[in-house]
Amino acid sequence: MTTPYPFSAVVGLDDLRLALLLTSVSPAVGGVLVRGEKGTAKSTVVRALAALLPPVTVVRGCRFACDPAAPDPDCPDGPHAADTPAAHRPATLVELPVGATEDRVVGTLDIQRALADGVKAYEPGLLAAAHRGVLYVDEVNLLPDHLVDLLLDAAAMGRAHVERDGVSVKHAARFLLVGTMNPEEGEPRPQLVDRFGLVVTVAAPRDATQRAEVVRRRLAYELDPAAFAARFVADEREYAARIAAARAILPTVVLPDAELDRIARVCLAYGVDGMRADIVVARCAVALAAWHGRDRVTADDVRDAARLALPHRRRTDPLDPPGTDEEKLDQALEEAERQAREDLAGQSRDDAAGEGPDDRHPDDDPDGGPGGPDRGPDGGPDGGPGGPAGGPPPGGPGGSPQADATPADTSPSTPADPPPAGDAPRGGGQAAAPAQAGAAFRPRTLRITARGDGGHTGKRSPAYARRGRVVGARKPLGKLAGAPHLPATLRAALHRGALDAGRATVRGDRAVPGTGEVARGRELVSARGAFRVEPRDLREAIHVGREANLVLFVVDASGSMAARKRMTLVKTAVLSLLRDAYQRRDRIGMITFRGADAEVVLPPTSSHEVGVMRLAALRTGGRTPLAAGLRAAARTIATERRRDPRRRPLLIVVTDGRATSGPDPLLLAPALSGVATVVVDCESGPIRLGLAGKLAAALRADVMPLDQLEAATGHARPAPAPASADRAYRRAA
Repeated sequence: MTTPYPFSAVVGLDDLRLALLLTSVSPAVGGVLVRGEKGTAKSTVVRALAALLPPVTVVRGCRFACDPAAPDPDCPDGPHAADTPAAHRPATLVELPVGATEDRVVGTLDIQRALADGVKAYEPGLLAAAHRGVLYVDEVNLLPDHLVDLLLDAAAMGRAHVERDGVSVKHAARFLLVGTMNPEEGEPRPQLVDRFGLVVTVAAPRDATQRAEVVRRRLAYELDPAAFAARFVADEREYAARIAAARAILPTVVLPDAELDRIARVCLAYGVDGMRADIVVARCAVALAAWHGRDRVTADDVRDAARLALPHRRRTDPLDPPGTDEEKLDQALEEAERQAREDLAGQSRDDAAGEGPDDRHPDDDPDGGPGGPDRGPDGGPDGGPGGPAGGPPPGGPGGSPQADATPADTSPSTPADPPPAGDAPRGGGQAAAPAQAGAAFRPRTLRITARGDGGHTGKRSPAYARRGRVVGARKPLGKLAGAPHLPATLRAALHRGALDAGRATVRGDRAVPGTGEVARGRELVSARGAFRVEPRDLREAIHVGREANLVLFVVDASGSMAARKRMTLVKTAVLSLLRDAYQRRDRIGMITFRGADAEVVLPPTSSHEVGVMRLAALRTGGRTPLAAGLRAAARTIATERRRDPRRRPLLIVVTDGRATSGPDPLLLAPALSGVATVVVDCESGPIRLGLAGKLAAALRADVMPLDQLEAATGHARPAPAPASADRAYRRAA
């Protein structure tokens, strides 16, 4: 549809709309990250924002949208003369797809001009196209980390620096960065989330009237977009006028020292790291004052800015669920208010003891009145709403999933399978709380030694990738994906030239001595032209880097695992492996087996936080259906291979090898042929049966005792990857 959905027609989402408007007023805030479930109008609101931005004046013909009043002195298309013609155009909305490459984002060498004209020209990327506009990244959590780093660096500095492919260019790149994501697809790294100025969590309306209004407006828009947009023209113009007015007064807004102290107290009480939080809250508070038409920041502005800029900055563990610190933020705000009142009272007592009432000057009060920082601009108390739109900001996730309260399997235990302990119900009552994991450790590195095709960038197994060590060259299948391999390109051109010269000799052409030309019939053809590099001679470099894998955990949760508090050690080991998978950008899945069957407690996902919660709720008890766990793993891997053939699985079986229920697990080994597997042996005690070793031999996997999973400290080398898995992959190929 050519007519965008009006910004003012969106129902609810007050925090999101306010955050987008504040970044429109002051791009220095640092962009907005929108977290929300699918179908919550995230993309609709972002695309509608571009229509509210004032039009921009650019130098005619400049690919970098330079402002004629203040052109960029480093513009690659410059320098621009003072009398250069100007042009007016709307603010642009540039969408960055998830599959974009680094050269498409920052720009690269113009290969076509380099080959055709022999000049080293720069082809601008999306950062240049988004200058003075909006750069929208949908599913930003699925974007490769190095691209997110480039975007956030450019958004913070307002400039893009390109150093690649023999090109050294820098140009202005000031834009509104907006990213949207669905938490179900996994959380980005906390340090990347921290680089966004504001983070807003949105959810679908819980009120039936609002939901009906959303559907009513959407159907009306789809029926006649132009007529629907005409109903909101006045509101759209009002928003655009307020943005322009706020931008005009933004440089004159004053941030009093009292409010700056309040910002520092809130950030200290909230426990944020670094100074970025203080700076973002200060910029956001100034933008809020400008948006409301004030020339001075108030306590309400600081409070509302903190609610938009701080809740995502307190995560100390990368696997902690986000959005759970609203109560802590309220406590930090109250603490800052209390300290401000105490400081004001102490200052008043000192002033009263040191000088008379006639000695005080009206300008001594930084807030211009006797009320102090806790008074509003009209002298009254700050009694504003709790959130930017008059209500509290939407909370985080609705809570962790409930633990399975079903009693453990009460079937008789065999002598080889001791009675459940720790988690088993006692006396017919409720089941005891599940075992808790200990402190996570750094595990040994588990890798697939066979080299993959680099379908997913990560940090685990070796694979052919777009980045990494150059190991060769090849002819591109289509358009050149990355940097050309210059030696291979020259060799291809020389080889083709030699073939052309050979064909000329076969045809009976004769060389003209001293001229470097070949007489072909009545024409003279330059022999030197045969060695000119042509597009068909291009060769691209082959890189070997690291890829991300699907790490599938198959965890024994039977009664034998609860004996001698073994489950605490198992959960600690799996938690450590989950953290390692998070750091290496893997997808994870988890299967547990106990009683009579196996259960896929976590289908393959990128949400490692969910994996931690499912692990914490894991209970033990009952018999050991090891074969059922392996069968479930084979089905899950087969499903994921159909869905994503390029992601290779790494199976980690955590068990003591006992099987007291179901068929013989060794019979399931052929179903997992070609899957790289590691068996973590959980057997303990003075007498060991070695059943996990037999299982590993059947699966052609490496076996690793549980107490040896932790990596050695100091300068220890990583543990060798399973060679048997490598052989299995070569055999399967």
